[in-house]
Amino acid sequence: MPPEVRQDHPVGSALRFATELVAWVATPWALWPYSVPLAVLSPVVLIGLPTLFATPGDKRHVIVAVPGFVTILLVLLQLVAAVAAAWAAWSAVAGVAIALLAAVTVAFELPRWRWLLSRRG
Repeated sequence: MPPEVRQDHPVGSALRFATELVAWVATPWALWPYSVPLAVLSPVVLIGLPTLFATPGDKRHVIVAVPGFVTILLVLLQLVAAVAAAWAAWSAVAGVAIALLAAVTVAFELPRWRWLLSRRG
């Protein structure tokens, strides 16, 4: 019998993806003036870690199974990167907008996170 698959709320999933996109763009932008290698490496880490590590049932294809709290930490990494990089790379208005996006994303993620905390990987 296949493992139970968590159905994301479509709005929560879209918000999470939007925040990830911001992190993937803003983080290299913010790091570029300080370290070109880190700027190039940052999207590899931000995209690669969640691709490699996943909680069974949360994604269809799991390469390396991890407990739910690891998936939550990876989402938090994306959120923090998006907010911090937006503040560092762009205007204060953009920083506030991305911080609000991240806060709304967290609100929609809470049911998924509760479910993830029940998963052992």
